[in-house]
Amino acid sequence: MKKGTPMAENDKALIRLRDMPLALSLLSRLPVPLRRFDRGARAAWAYPLAGLVLGGIAGLGGLMALALGLPTPLVALIALALPIILSGAMHEDGLADTSDGLWGGWTPERRLEIMKDSHIGSYGVIALVLSLGARGVALWLLFEASPATATTALLAAALLSRAMMTGVMCALPHARANGLSQAQGRPPRTTALLGLAIAVALTFGLVGAAGLGALVAAGIVTCAIALIARAKIGGQTGDILGATQQLAEIAVLISLLP
Repeated sequence: MKKGTPMAENDKALIRLRDMPLALSLLSRLPVPLRRFDRGARAAWAYPLAGLVLGGIAGLGGLMALALGLPTPLVALIALALPIILSGAMHEDGLADTSDGLWGGWTPERRLEIMKDSHIGSYGVIALVLSLGARGVALWLLFEASPATATTALLAAALLSRAMMTGVMCALPHARANGLSQAQGRPPRTTALLGLAIAVALTFGLVGAAGLGALVAAGIVTCAIALIARAKIGGQTGDILGATQQLAEIAVLISLLP
């Protein structure tokens, strides 16, 4: 994962033009030229837009695979793999670490220690297998329904899942005194609400009334993760945010199945 820098105390603007490239730089490995990295969590309103870019690339890859005549399972696999590659699997890593830590330790301190360990355990492996399987099957069914259905679902899932990350960043304190999440800081409520408003507006524009079910599904999953994280480690970490993105994405994709 990329390291961030704390928010500049004197920059309290709600939006800056560099927030979008900052979000892309943090959440992906796309080559984004940046000179300043001082916005921290104040750039979190743009996380859904960064997700939109990754979801768009995934959808485009799926459409190109369809145009080449590849079978639907391979199309779904390509659409699944592209955002993982472009993000450096940072959210998948967060899901694995969260699963190992929250279920493998008996105290908050031990759970955080396990989450920081680069080794993966049984819970992490199982979580990744189930996550990849759920997303792969959902995309398979969505592409079988229609290319448009799959593409809009990919975009909606990318938007809402990253808006949920910003919400958890805002709602929960940091569980540890260092790490990626702590380095970014906590976004103000207005930042989180702006990110959510953007994600919801674009989602309804993409999928219409079905966006309500997608929003509810993502919200329920996110609330559950936040409550578990608060109970088990006292707050959130970068790994918790990654797990939030993964599970919210699965919830949205499943909710949009025809």
